[in-house]
Amino acid sequence: MEIASVNGRIHAKNLATSILIPVVGGSIVGALANSNTREQYRRLKSPSFAPPGWVFPVVWTGLYKMMGVAKYRAQEKAKIRGNEQAVLAPYEFQLGLNFLWSFLFFKWGLRGTALLEMGALLGAIIWTAYRFYQVDHLAAGLMVPYIVWVAFALGLNYSFWQLNK
Repeated sequence: MEIASVNGRIHAKNLATSILIPVVGGSIVGALANSNTREQYRRLKSPSFAPPGWVFPVVWTGLYKMMGVAKYRAQEKAKIRGNEQAVLAPYEFQLGLNFLWSFLFFKWGLRGTALLEMGALLGAIIWTAYRFYQVDHLAAGLMVPYIVWVAFALGLNYSFWQLNK
């Protein structure tokens, strides 16, 4: 678990909490906002590059785990420097935006609003990675797959919005 070691130590409780909050939170949001989404997703006109529906929970689970480890590393390093809140504020903001998106797109069918919100989400993730980079380069690096996926999802959201007005 070298990736979870900060200054030669692992605080298991902090690491578990950092991972479980996005993973469990994402699962709860999925249960609340994405009920019946498989059928809804199949009925939408899809762009040619849209992945099958089963891909999303698999990718998101991995991304949530990575962002949890990144948050843990950044938080542990920020504690040492005394700037924990400055480092974690953008993380918490982007996580809230992340959870909101599913409600906008699926539950409420506001695909245009979801598109705008996802643009803000991408900006917030980049801001988070920047803040993480200031205290821990590996934490910032762990955010890169998340940035890439959300950039892809932004294009996907745009295409769904255009095809299903």
